[in-house]
Amino acid sequence: MTDDPGRAADDGTAERARDDLADVVDERRRLLALTYRMLGTTGEAEDAVQETYVRWYRMSDAERAAIANPQGWLTRVAGRVCLDLLGTARARRERYVGPWLPEPLPAGFFAAGTGAAATSAATASAGVGDGSVTAQADDAADPLDRVTLDEAVSSALLVVLEAMTPPERVSFVLHDVFAVPFPEIAEIVGRSPAAVRQLATSARRRVAAERSRQVSRAEHDAVVAAFAAAAQAGDLAALTRVLDPDVTLRSDGGGLVSAARKPVLGAENVARFLLGLLAKNPDDRVEPTATTDGTGFAVVRGDALIGIVNLNVVAGHVADVWIVMNPEKLGAWRD
Repeated sequence: MTDDPGRAADDGTAERARDDLADVVDERRRLLALTYRMLGTTGEAEDAVQETYVRWYRMSDAERAAIANPQGWLTRVAGRVCLDLLGTARARRERYVGPWLPEPLPAGFFAAGTGAAATSAATASAGVGDGSVTAQADDAADPLDRVTLDEAVSSALLVVLEAMTPPERVSFVLHDVFAVPFPEIAEIVGRSPAAVRQLATSARRRVAAERSRQVSRAEHDAVVAAFAAAAQAGDLAALTRVLDPDVTLRSDGGGLVSAARKPVLGAENVARFLLGLLAKNPDDRVEPTATTDGTGFAVVRGDALIGIVNLNVVAGHVADVWIVMNPEKLGAWRD
């Protein structure tokens, strides 16, 4: 790239550089969607995206100009950054105070950057098939078995992803959600394409097992409404009936606010715990709100949001209650 503006204008280099820069900047939202799915919190996702851009701008003009596909380059680098972060995240979460939960998000949080059009463009930029998230030349799996973008930000799926090894998680998210071909993922995780395919297959089985337990959004919201009515009425018996006998409640305060430091197990224990919270904090407002899991609840104290409650509904009952009160995981609800 020349420093002479006139020369740049003559050979089109400056114009192409501006176009590439615009493409790189436009990738930010998609990269954030990708890194959130890999890491589980927007804070860590933002850090990963920032590091990806640092590596882009650290290169010389000539090095950047030599990259024919900036979007694909950014995706691969973001994958590598997430792989490194996932390795250290396990150690951090072992020291985490109380249960660790993925960060809950409002419905449609990534909609502007992760809908069908965005995914199609991302896939096309990676050189995959016809640009469709389900058009994979290297995978004969039924497209209907693929995880949709909406599902890929649900708490239920993120909890499953959290139990995977870092290479499994990276392989699954990049291939099944963002349609990156196996040879490119192999370069990211340092495995052969065949090994990466096996990682993704193993991860897909775990996800499929979770998906088989899920209900429709309409059934989810109907059970949530029954749960809310029983809790609001203070009806222990009715609330217990809505809960699965083996329900688990987890409360994530991160050591920054008061929260249960151990999971609460069993329908009656969970029901009593929830009614006890409501009785202890009568001035708190519990308001229905749209989350990536369907209808959930925002807990408001005065004018401040202090928590988000999500429910995992399985076979007509609440199987999991996830309460996130860690203020560092509520930023998306305050913007």
